[in-house]
Amino acid sequence: MILYSGVNNAMLDYNKNKKIFLYFIKFFIITCSYFCSNVYAVEFNLPHGVSSISRNIYDLHMTIFWLCVVIGIIVFGILIYSLIKHRRSAGHEAHDFHENTTVEIIWTIIPFIILIVMAIPATKVLKFMHDDKKPDLNVKITGYQWRWEYEYLGDNIKYFSSLSTPQSQIHNLEQKDELYLKEVDHPLVLPINKKIRFLFTSNDVIHAWWVRDLGIKKDAIPGFINESWVRIDTPGTYYGQCAELCGVNHGYMPIVVIAKTEEDFAKWLQEQKKPKQTKA
Repeated sequence: MILYSGVNNAMLDYNKNKKIFLYFIKFFIITCSYFCSNVYAVEFNLPHGVSSISRNIYDLHMTIFWLCVVIGIIVFGILIYSLIKHRRSAGHEAHDFHENTTVEIIWTIIPFIILIVMAIPATKVLKFMHDDKKPDLNVKITGYQWRWEYEYLGDNIKYFSSLSTPQSQIHNLEQKDELYLKEVDHPLVLPINKKIRFLFTSNDVIHAWWVRDLGIKKDAIPGFINESWVRIDTPGTYYGQCAELCGVNHGYMPIVVIAKTEEDFAKWLQEQKKPKQTKA
């Protein structure tokens, strides 16, 4: 009778733990589906962006993410199964052993293989990001406290880009609009479907030029030149920000990039050259 009661209690515990495990799996699947939906992908995930670099970064990110999800499911699945299957209340006794050479070799080789699998696509993306040879346009970007200077090398065009948000909004004297602390007086204008190389430097402290839709974040360091490039596919206006703490007005150093068609960019370029031609 006592034996029957013990077996019955063990079965009840097993069924209870099995239900808890199944509820956990359902909750995990529903949560993943919820946060991976289109609505929340925009808020919580990386953007696809409008350049080949940003899309490559996104694809690499999602590849590594799902690889980590699979690893997590396998590891925690085995862990939870072992806790339920080999629990003491089910009559299992812990084995007394110190080491197992075979197991140690296996759990060393498997992570090594996983890292190699992850390194292959990561290396391809890094090589692609640093291939700035044969550009169609060169733009030098210099960071100042607290504004940017853009110089179109070879076209004799240079200007500063500063925050244009009214002081009345900053000091809460009027209502803030959607572009609060994002708008500038002179945005960076670029053509689409052209390979553009950026040269980053700084005139004072370290800054960082970051526009997430372009997939670019590069430090601007005094006395040093960093390089990057982009090929924009879609016309539009894209916003960024200095991403390196550079002083008291670090938060007032926005970036605005306007991507134009090749024809519209050529017209803009000619308009920028007109005043200098007139003075000459």
